Amino acid sequence: MWGYGYHAYGFSAMLKPISQELGLSRAAASIPASIGRLEGGFMSLLAGWITDKFGPRWLILTGVLLTSLSLALMNVVQAYWAFLLVWGIMLAIGIDLMLAVPMWTAIANWFVKKRGLANGIYWTFSGLSGVLILPLVAWLVTVVGWRTTCLVGGVVMFLVGMPLVWFFVRQHRPEYYGMLPDGASTMGNVREGMEDRGRQYAAEAGEVDFTLREAMRTPAFWLLCLTGACHSLAAPTVSVHGIPFLTDLGIEPLQASSMLALMVMISIPARLIGGFMADRADKNRLRFLIVAAYLLEALGFAFFLLHQTEAMIYFWFVIYGFGMGVGFAIIMPIRARYFGRKSVGRIIGMGQAITMPIGVIGPIWAGWIYDSTGNYIFAFYVIAGLLTFAGMLALSIFPPKPPAKQADS
Repeated sequence: MWGYGYHAYGFSAMLKPISQELGLSRAAASIPASIGRLEGGFMSLLAGWITDKFGPRWLILTGVLLTSLSLALMNVVQAYWAFLLVWGIMLAIGIDLMLAVPMWTAIANWFVKKRGLANGIYWTFSGLSGVLILPLVAWLVTVVGWRTTCLVGGVVMFLVGMPLVWFFVRQHRPEYYGMLPDGASTMGNVREGMEDRGRQYAAEAGEVDFTLREAMRTPAFWLLCLTGACHSLAAPTVSVHGIPFLTDLGIEPLQASSMLALMVMISIPARLIGGFMADRADKNRLRFLIVAAYLLEALGFAFFLLHQTEAMIYFWFVIYGFGMGVGFAIIMPIRARYFGRKSVGRIIGMGQAITMPIGVIGPIWAGWIYDSTGNYIFAFYVIAGLLTFAGMLALSIFPPKPPAKQADS
């Protein structure tokens, strides 16, 4: 909650003050956030491989430490190159190690039949960051400035994050500790055959293990990447440029942050609903959840573009926020349901690496559109069109056929 609050949402509250103090255009000020997403794509490949082979605990600890240090160093940034280094590289690596592939892989490995709900709870705390932490960041920026705001973020992350990860994150799958996913009863000798029991338990939910290479040979993998790329364009663009867009319309910064927080708040129940439905939906019907999520996002943009008033912004944020929440909650559970737990870290990491360039380009491109035209309207039209395309294309994402031979985990 704290990490996403600063990195994903808080940056929007700091974008204008940072760009004004460092003398940057909107596009230039957006580059550090986009560099982080580009680096995250490459980091996802390495983090997925390490997590599958050795476990997530030390990676997440490293991420917490690096995130804390990076936020603290923002207090002394004086030049654009330092801004790129600290926020664009160091903080991005920390966030990716702490909150992305290692964390998602841990959830996928410890839950099977309750994976959607567990993932929904994870994304609920991410959503709470926009409701609770974003307004706090916006208030701190107005009271003590963006530098001290970042320093506060780093100190709190270290004091709270390190103990949480050290005491509660485990390095291996539950089978290693004599347990089954979801807290299911082991029954009998817990020291023998736990790996086979775990595989059998997952098979009851219709899961079959794929290697990364096997997954990449299926149409489902590439269609998930293609449709996810359109979602990856919308989310970072709105989170980075949302508050600048609203303040350009004459809305006060604190009110603008509250409006963006409303969008995130609406997404919170949607994240739980999406996870709940992902657990209960038939494997052959999971694609309809993707269709609904992306078309709702597109519909939110469309309502505002057809009637561009401040009142309609609230309607846009409500519809888009609900679709965004469902979209966040279902992608990882669907990948795990389709491809199993064996190489889930590598499969998620590769998917992130493939879709990440769109998330990298999005905020910079939207900033360039603003610098060129004086508003974001054309960018919003393009995003709405791509989300509609993704929603329709998702109808063709069917579960992959099981591989011919099941390799050992």
